[in-house]
Amino acid sequence: MFLASRRRLRAEVLIVLGLSLGQSAVYSVVQLLDKLSRAPLSEATSTLNRSQSTREYFDLTYQLLDIFFALVPVALVFYFLSLHIHANRDGEGGSAFTRLGFNLARPGKDLLQGLGLAALIGIPSLGLYAAGRALGITTAIVPSGLDAYWWTVPVLILSAIRHAIVEEVIVVGYLMDRFGKFGWSTPIAILVSAVLRGSYHLYQGFGPFVGNVVMGLVFAWLYTKTKRVMPLVIAHALLDIVAFVGFSLFGKAVGLG
Repeated sequence: MFLASRRRLRAEVLIVLGLSLGQSAVYSVVQLLDKLSRAPLSEATSTLNRSQSTREYFDLTYQLLDIFFALVPVALVFYFLSLHIHANRDGEGGSAFTRLGFNLARPGKDLLQGLGLAALIGIPSLGLYAAGRALGITTAIVPSGLDAYWWTVPVLILSAIRHAIVEEVIVVGYLMDRFGKFGWSTPIAILVSAVLRGSYHLYQGFGPFVGNVVMGLVFAWLYTKTKRVMPLVIAHALLDIVAFVGFSLFGKAVGLG
């Protein structure tokens, strides 16, 4: 029975990753190889939040649909966790949201931790990006390729929140929970989670891969101490909002884009 349960959990994890960030990791590796085969990475560009139509309201529709459907695997994760809890296989109670610490149980503390994490990760990331560009191992990253419409900034904020929820809930909260059920040690679980985070950023080059692995190590380690993904979601969302919105509003003014 125990072996069958472990097999079921492995299949569950593969399904979730195949529909979300595992799929992104595979595409990211292929995109990296594509860029390397064309020219040096220093000459390549990685554009985030691409425009999907030259017609304003169709572009808005595509952007909102992308955000919505990207969150479906997160809903699947909470569904799987709820099934496990209701089956009472591990004796743990509470909801799936409580299980991962994705709730508003301690908003003040989560916000302060999120702000601190954003500063801890964000400032060194700028230096790492500059170093990667100087070494020729990082592509030029364009955080926003959207045209300037009335809805651009709100959509970029929603996109940042989407990325934060998808990555932290799945790569940290969900996988750390499932890796524990596999019988993995905490250091191995943290390392695999961090490497996965880095792998789906490989399309940006080797610098962002290293930076995101480090970020993943810090975030997953903190999760093992707090059992809450909410501070991680807040920190990640803040980092992406500053990058996406800041570039959109001020990129051209400072000679970027």
